[in-house]
Amino acid sequence: MEVVLRVRRFNPETDQKAYWAEYTLNDIRRTDRVLDLLHHVKWYIDGTLTLRRSCAHGICGSDAMRINGVNRLACKALVKDYVKGERGKIEVAPILGLPVIKDLIVDMEPFFDHYREVMPYFINDSPPPEKERLQSQEERAIFDEGTKCILCAACTTSCPSFWANGTYVGPAAIVQAHRFIFDSRDTGGQERLAILSENNGVWRCRTIYNCTSACPRDIPVTQLIADVKMAATGVKVVPEPSPRFTAEKVGTEAEDAPR
Repeated sequence: MEVVLRVRRFNPETDQKAYWAEYTLNDIRRTDRVLDLLHHVKWYIDGTLTLRRSCAHGICGSDAMRINGVNRLACKALVKDYVKGERGKIEVAPILGLPVIKDLIVDMEPFFDHYREVMPYFINDSPPPEKERLQSQEERAIFDEGTKCILCAACTTSCPSFWANGTYVGPAAIVQAHRFIFDSRDTGGQERLAILSENNGVWRCRTIYNCTSACPRDIPVTQLIADVKMAATGVKVVPEPSPRFTAEKVGTEAEDAPR
């Protein structure tokens, strides 16, 4: 298979503005990843190509980028999903809404500043128990979806509200807040809700759903944001438990059923 890889390039030391560079790659397998194509260009064609990646297995979240105009992790994007015949083109560009440092690398500091704003850590100043703070499986299931976030920024940088106003905390920060707001062991929920109720908090979400479709971990981001909105209004919210926990419970019950 022949693939033309079209990459958005920019070097602040030499370029006045960004431009598109094209690389023709042969003998590409349908199961190759877009990250493999970028590696081939960097290792064998143009060593100046700059990108960010680490684990290359969809866990670290380092290689989020726009592939054919949609936010994806390059390590999870397969060539066969973009090229149907024996020849085709794949376009790769940096994610939107964050300053481009060079080529496909953006400055993630504004993103992590918003992440830190929502206090994404466990808060409980009561005396610790003798062992651990217990929690039922049902209580754990309520915030399970938010624990899957890998902070890749794919959701936040797919959000038009974030593009229009970079001070908006963004979907990823709200998902991280959700994870602790609905944790039965945490006592900092009201502090986080106060932060998210400010002008650049949860109410800037317009329920466009870009974030949900962009998430490489299949987190129902828009639903979690809706949960936080409801909680911010003072309404008692009981989020839907994660399907993962529901499936495990069903499996256990099936195993325990009389034969």
